[in-house]
Amino acid sequence: MHNHVHPKFSIITVTYNAGAVLEDTIQSVITQTYRNVEYIIVDGGSKDHTLDIINRYREHIHTLVSEPDKGLYDAMNKGIRLATGDYLCFLNAGDELHEDDTLQLMVHSITGTELPDVLYGETAIVDEEGHFLRMRRLSAPENLNWKSFKDGMLVCHQAFFPRRELAEPYDLRYRFSADFDWCIRIMKKSHTLHNTHLTLIDYLNEGMTTRNHRASLHERFRIMCRHYGYLSTLARHAWFALRLLLKK
Repeated sequence: MHNHVHPKFSIITVTYNAGAVLEDTIQSVITQTYRNVEYIIVDGGSKDHTLDIINRYREHIHTLVSEPDKGLYDAMNKGIRLATGDYLCFLNAGDELHEDDTLQLMVHSITGTELPDVLYGETAIVDEEGHFLRMRRLSAPENLNWKSFKDGMLVCHQAFFPRRELAEPYDLRYRFSADFDWCIRIMKKSHTLHNTHLTLIDYLNEGMTTRNHRASLHERFRIMCRHYGYLSTLARHAWFALRLLLKK
């Protein structure tokens, strides 16, 4: 059956002093064989050579903003406001679309003429040279829904492509885990979540500092309580802790 859908992807990269890792990210977007793409870069007013790199590829970048912002999620909210595509994809500096035909394969995986509310897939972890290290520890469930994230963030934020009209702004009360909350809120409104069965993203293996990691886990706990209820979240965390003890 011939596939008639031809969605437009808004790919958004948020940067701040990302000169060391940005070029590979830009190249992974502009070499896509699928052409119905707008590439948006929201820069926080970088002081390094980030803008030199961006300007080298300026004709391939649909929209560029460079100005101070109130942090990562504020910049991402700007990206949402600038986007005009059917789907949003947040590709951080250092991350890449997995192959040159990733978007093409995603579109081919959609059956029928209706666009799903969310497209999702797998994430590969790579090193600074882009060499494959391993697949992400949590793998995408066959059927994703808003309750899936009770088990953690089963789909990486970058490999989660929602319809733009379902996307609300990131909640700036959360400094480290607003993406976790954002994905749950979108899934609550979604009817069709389509597993592409593809590896979509190469995710740069960067060690989040332990301090941020703890703050991030605290935020996730609060987010889970908000969406899934306090007792249910507490019980699940007790089970996680027990499993860790049993493994030892």
